[in-house]
Amino acid sequence: MNMGKDEVEETTRKTIENGGILAKLYFDMQSDKKEDLQPLMTDLISNKILKSAGVVYCYGSIDEPIQLDDVYSTNAQAVTLFKDLSAMVNVAFNFAPAGVEIIKPEKELVLKIPELQSIILSLSNISVDYSQYILSKVLPKEDLDKMQKTLKTREELGKKLIENKGNEEEKKD
Repeated sequence: MNMGKDEVEETTRKTIENGGILAKLYFDMQSDKKEDLQPLMTDLISNKILKSAGVVYCYGSIDEPIQLDDVYSTNAQAVTLFKDLSAMVNVAFNFAPAGVEIIKPEKELVLKIPELQSIILSLSNISVDYSQYILSKVLPKEDLDKMQKTLKTREELGKKLIENKGNEEEKKD
């Protein structure tokens, strides 16, 4: 999506007014192969972060790789506009930036209770996903099957809770 400067500013202003967040995310990456770093970092910014749910736009700059002892290293900065805090939390969990700088809003961010609930449920789901991954590596198959069944039930309950909250909010508006 190519936007002109005025369109970027207008999109940013409207998104921030509606609970959005403009942030600069900092990433670092190392590899044995210098030529791998910039394409990997470009893919992270242009494909993974930009295409994440709730990301309005994302653009970045990538430093030239440098050699550190036996590996190469590079850094990148990605200016990202998120539709809300929940989208930002999900990107942070999924892509683990080395640093985050909130650019806008400049003073405070007001959260509605349904937004906070959505964030907490997202964090819970992410935690479950990581736990499931780790446990799948160490549990016997029959214990893993039981755990996956329990987690599936829990996931369905969480989805129903989110849907019900969304329906309640629509009725209030």
